[in-house]
Amino acid sequence: MNKSVDLVCVGEVLIDFIGHEIASLDKTKDFHRFLGGSPTNVAVNAARLGLNSVLVATSGSDGFGDYIHQKLELNQVQTTYMRKSLALPTSVIFVSRSTQTPEFIPFREADREILEDQLPDALLEKARIFHTTCFALSKDPARMTILNRAHKAKSLGLQMSIDINYSEKIWPNRYEAHQVLKDYLSTNPLVKVSEDDCLRLFGEVKTEQAIFEYFHQLGVSTICLTKGKDGVVVSDYQIGTFNQPAIPLKEVKDSTGAGDAFWTGFLFARLQNKTMEDCIATAQKLASIKLQNVGRLPDHIRSLM
Repeated sequence: MNKSVDLVCVGEVLIDFIGHEIASLDKTKDFHRFLGGSPTNVAVNAARLGLNSVLVATSGSDGFGDYIHQKLELNQVQTTYMRKSLALPTSVIFVSRSTQTPEFIPFREADREILEDQLPDALLEKARIFHTTCFALSKDPARMTILNRAHKAKSLGLQMSIDINYSEKIWPNRYEAHQVLKDYLSTNPLVKVSEDDCLRLFGEVKTEQAIFEYFHQLGVSTICLTKGKDGVVVSDYQIGTFNQPAIPLKEVKDSTGAGDAFWTGFLFARLQNKTMEDCIATAQKLASIKLQNVGRLPDHIRSLM
């Protein structure tokens, strides 16, 4: 089978309203509109790096939904498997502009309406990587769709992937989140998780060793733990554990989407069969570029890689 699709990103598409100035949400007066959602960011970043990326997601049948489709098509992301809900409006999130982990207030609507016919066998058979997020798994029907089709994708030999972007604001039932994650993690996905994600997911500070043991025991071979300015720690069955320091930056303009840029870089290098060290180096390079730009990555991103 011709693997003509590099990356299938499944999950939330939404509008990010990001604060114009660096401030907490209660102090933010003006917001700028951006295409948002973690798997959406990965799909767009990947397309701009020259990969063939497909986004499977649902917006509303409204002006924001139209804006989303225009932006995706402008960035050459395949939208064949997108839906526009007739019942629910496009999801929106208000985000503080921050140099650290930003505050956010979600208004979730259409993003959770991902249906099984949006992930047909014909798409999975020609794809190489299946990527989703904790956010996307937090509500039905998207949850059941993703879990069912993830097992099908695994059986077809796809490399699975997940960004464990857990937040109690999105998924208040932490026990349920762990149970659902166990199901997805049984497909042995590449795991991207941040220190902040872990604090929210476990409800307490855990050591790196405890974090890695938790995921390995659930059948995961490779875990990338991102630590902001303290770099990345990777635990992998084949190569063991190693640290890679962050790229030093003079100024951080906007941290929103940096994790998505990191993971896009990792998957981009992985598709080229790079070593784990090279995958992390590529990931950190893309994340550092994002940290120095507000909103999306710059237009000439391929030349910077």
